[in-house]
Amino acid sequence: MAFEGFEGSERYARSERPERPERPEGSWEAAGEAGGDGRRAAVPRRGAADPVKALMHRHRELCERAVDPLEIAAGLEAHGVTDRTAARFRHRDVFSLAEEMYARVSRDAETLPLTTPVALPGPRPDRALLTLAPGVLCAAALTGVRLTEGRTRLLVAACGLVAITLALRAVMRRGPLAPRAGVHRGPHRTGAWTCWLLGYAALGDSLLRAAVAGGPDGLPDGTTDGPWPVAAAPLLTLALACAPAAWSAHLFAVRARRRIGTSRGLDEFASSARPLLLGVLALFLCASAALAPACAAALGEPVGYGHVLTLGALLFLARLLTVHGFTQVPAVVLAAAGAVEVLAPATVFAGRLPGCGFLAVPVETLVTAWGPGGVPSLVCGAAALVLLLHATRTLTRASAHARTDPPG
Repeated sequence: MAFEGFEGSERYARSERPERPERPEGSWEAAGEAGGDGRRAAVPRRGAADPVKALMHRHRELCERAVDPLEIAAGLEAHGVTDRTAARFRHRDVFSLAEEMYARVSRDAETLPLTTPVALPGPRPDRALLTLAPGVLCAAALTGVRLTEGRTRLLVAACGLVAITLALRAVMRRGPLAPRAGVHRGPHRTGAWTCWLLGYAALGDSLLRAAVAGGPDGLPDGTTDGPWPVAAAPLLTLALACAPAAWSAHLFAVRARRRIGTSRGLDEFASSARPLLLGVLALFLCASAALAPACAAALGEPVGYGHVLTLGALLFLARLLTVHGFTQVPAVVLAAAGAVEVLAPATVFAGRLPGCGFLAVPVETLVTAWGPGGVPSLVCGAAALVLLLHATRTLTRASAHARTDPPG
């Protein structure tokens, strides 16, 4: 009887204790139970319980064309995989997860066939010459305007404007200043505000000077000695600067791709890409600073370093971000800079209304202190600084340079 009572109590205890479900072999829970000494046990990731294999199938094309683990890490970063996400796959960071995926590609060759990596295309002579076309056409158009008069001058200016626009369009669609293959351009466009900023560079300073003095007394006639003089030197400088801008963008793309192959992690790549970005920008500004006095001397105009360099830096950074698929912030910043330049002369004209003189005080004070070129220099400089800060956060990520499609 005693024995039967003891056996009944054992059955009761077993019925009260919840049964633990069996852990499937290779699951994360089984791995946690196997590693009782604090070390993670080696778990074979195979079959349906292999989350890394599922991730590899999800990013199959990325694994096929990757030439190093960092390229896979860059692709994962571009798809929103963070270190916190990598922790769910039992890895400390994205790069560690990418290393396992890269190492397992050869073992899973039957399901993930490797492809030959495609090297970055080198500089092409035809595209290098294409970057010189806007500057050459601008110089020819300005020469024609200076040598003609009346309706002939107007016709030459119109034809020159169309030719320069087509040349710039070609430069922005081919070569280093064109969006990379596979990059979605998005709905954001910057063409209209870019044209406005260039138009202000040619006519804005003289309009602001005339407005502060009580004018203008006439419309621009395309000359430098009229009632509303046209500043052609900034336009010629920026047109010629298309060539160093394209070469600088190509240098940045090539060096960044090389550093992807030599870096050992995302943080290391970001640390090495930041000085590269600043160096490329400095190279472009040095080239623009050398072109500005030459163009001013050739056209007999004063040199406006502040406006030319700040506007050049703004347009270069905006294009560099657009090339790598970041279009929203450049569009907003260019629109804000253009709107402020519209408001500058507008406040001067509004100050002429009765009781509204206070509206013109800020702009008139700035023009008195720094000249009419101080307004666009301040506006474009502040906008360029905003884009530079944004570029140091976005263009220094490996995902900004990860190849989404094989280059053609």
